[in-house]
Amino acid sequence: MNVLRRNSMGLMAWLAGIVFFLPIAWMALTSLHSEADAATNPPSFAASLTLDGYREFFGAGGGASPWPALINSTVASLASTLLVLLLAFPAAYALSINRVRKWTDVLFFFLSTKMLPVVAGLLPIYLFAKNAGMLDNIWLLVILYTSMNLPIAVWMMQSFLAEIPVAVIEAAKVDGARLPTVLARVVAPISLPGIAATALICFIFSWNELLFARVLTGVVAETAPVFLTSFITSQGLFLAKVCAASLVISLPVLAAGFAAQDKLVQGLSLGAVK
Repeated sequence: MNVLRRNSMGLMAWLAGIVFFLPIAWMALTSLHSEADAATNPPSFAASLTLDGYREFFGAGGGASPWPALINSTVASLASTLLVLLLAFPAAYALSINRVRKWTDVLFFFLSTKMLPVVAGLLPIYLFAKNAGMLDNIWLLVILYTSMNLPIAVWMMQSFLAEIPVAVIEAAKVDGARLPTVLARVVAPISLPGIAATALICFIFSWNELLFARVLTGVVAETAPVFLTSFITSQGLFLAKVCAASLVISLPVLAAGFAAQDKLVQGLSLGAVK
């Protein structure tokens, strides 16, 4: 009975993995077709393969180069993730180990900031950025992505740090270690899987963000998702090129997730309720 249950669970896991993988495989196959073949209904699986979609994405046909947008997304995602970790780590320490008064109310406040619809704050932020002369500025996106990801980062890291034995920290304090030393040499190494999981999720959220980047940027600070939308037009065929662009833009996130998958699983299980 146990063997049958394990086999059925394994089969269900494989089926779920195939279901989630099929859209990516479909997108990759469509990106290798010509625009005429990609637009056929039903799709033609036996159509000839070509790299024209990727050539057009990289500007071979005289279009705009994607590298400035990719660089902007990299800068905004990495800088905001680093700032989030620097701010969320001591905050999570104060809410999990060296708890402040009414720490549960503080956590609820962080969670409540995520309940506000993003579009509700779009107009005030746009007016502020316009009056401050920060429209089409990549550092405005860094600040916005940091503020958007900070609540979820504090929530995640608080659950991770709550699993650290207090005796280890108390032993370091007895040896004369001050708070910065405790955070850097004791707490951080132990909670490294949780930090990695938090960093990966914040990076993904920042990389995929479109609404603020679409409204607040123009040419100088254009990000990769905004550049992707430029291929969608009201005339002509664009499906193969959009699929090629989507696959290329997704590669950094997929590569980061694959490289940090062990830390991600370990970090998420570290904060699980036992």
